[in-house]
Amino acid sequence: MYVLGIETSCDETGVAIYHPQKGLCGHLLYSQIDMHNEYGGVVPELASRDHIRKLAPLIKQVIKDSHLKNQDINGIAYTAGPGLMGALLVGASTARSLAWAWQIPAIAVHHMEGHLLAPMLEENPPAFPFVALLISGGHTLLVKVTGIGEYALLGESLDDAAGEAFDKTAKMLGLNYPGGPQLAKLAELGKPVFKFPRPMTDRPGLDFSFSGLKTFTMNALSATDQSPQAKADIAAAFQQAVAETLSIKCRRALQQTGIKRLVVAGGVSANTEIRKQLTGMTDKENAQIYFPRPEFCTDNGAMIAYAGCQRLLAGQTQALEIFARPRWPINDLLKI
Repeated sequence: MYVLGIETSCDETGVAIYHPQKGLCGHLLYSQIDMHNEYGGVVPELASRDHIRKLAPLIKQVIKDSHLKNQDINGIAYTAGPGLMGALLVGASTARSLAWAWQIPAIAVHHMEGHLLAPMLEENPPAFPFVALLISGGHTLLVKVTGIGEYALLGESLDDAAGEAFDKTAKMLGLNYPGGPQLAKLAELGKPVFKFPRPMTDRPGLDFSFSGLKTFTMNALSATDQSPQAKADIAAAFQQAVAETLSIKCRRALQQTGIKRLVVAGGVSANTEIRKQLTGMTDKENAQIYFPRPEFCTDNGAMIAYAGCQRLLAGQTQALEIFARPRWPINDLLKI
């Protein structure tokens, strides 16, 4: 079964083809970063229009690169949420139209389930059960995973997600969009001489809160000479605080569940300091840790093709409708 995956939830247009025996046959990704950089963040209407321009050519190219023809495609998976409504509708309407024209099934995929399953594309995939830390621009979730679609939410961000906190802090420091990677680069030039709080780690529970770190950053910045070195030191301190907070919460999750496998996925999981802190923690806990390769940390069509393929193989399909759900709790999904 060749499954075409389509990802258009935000500012990246991703397409891929996955086969359960042959693996990933091809994948392409177009990023809108340069376009949105001018505005300091994602402009939803521009994102939607750019998906319209880029999606069809990318689909044609990935089929060609995979040495396939349209009639070889057996199913289509598309991101139906969470995400920007206009952007989601581009992918959903395209996928549903192609599925109708080619007379093949289509399946709506949860964006965060795609991230959660992205490590399954690696040579050494994790076995079930595992604890998953999902950290992207709009989400910070801790999930107990016992199978595909069997998700128990352990903790989530009560305000800003880790990725949002990175982007907003970067803007305070005068960095360009996308702020997270820019802040990480700046942090390499600094030392964490400022003592930032580790929010919500002094109380029980697995929820997160990162909005207070933004206020702390603002106060620290106003108390300095705002020199390049001071900004680099603040970036390093902020990044370390986020990484250690995530590490503390993940350690609690592993201890509470008794599970010895941790999956870390989502765009923020590419951050070097976060990977370092979490790897060190799992070593001390005698646990295994799994990351997707950097190109599959950010939004991509490969993870959607994989997740959709598993559900199609299980016999799940969708009615002839264009389905998009900007807000979609991951624990609402059906298990396989």
